[in-house]
Amino acid sequence: MFIQRSIVKFIYIIIGLIALGLGVVGIVLPIVPTTPLLLLASFCFMKGSKRFEIWFKGTNLYKRHLETFVREKSMTLKQKVTLMLFSDAMIAIPLFLHDSYIVKIVLVLIIIYKYYYFIFKIKTVPGKNAKVKGNQ
Repeated sequence: MFIQRSIVKFIYIIIGLIALGLGVVGIVLPIVPTTPLLLLASFCFMKGSKRFEIWFKGTNLYKRHLETFVREKSMTLKQKVTLMLFSDAMIAIPLFLHDSYIVKIVLVLIIIYKYYYFIFKIKTVPGKNAKVKGNQ
């Protein structure tokens, strides 16, 4: 039992490290979605090891890309659009390749809910490059 739990925790850490690596690549390559990969890394580190979770939450990478989302449930418009387009592309693959109408209906419902959630449940905040209006 202890060995099984250790193996599962090790697998979470490995998946977390892979997601972290891909998330870092996503900072440089706009085609790779940074935020969801870093969220996956955070989740895996939380499940795998308290030490990894504390380490990851202390990094500038976490603070710059995830802390606002985790704390305030908000994202920039660019983050939202990137994440939604990437997830749409991933959902479109089985949507067009699968023959079952039930599967297609479920996938369309997932897409509709995803848009509802991103538009109405996650606040949109100005990005780093947005001009702030104020007394000038």
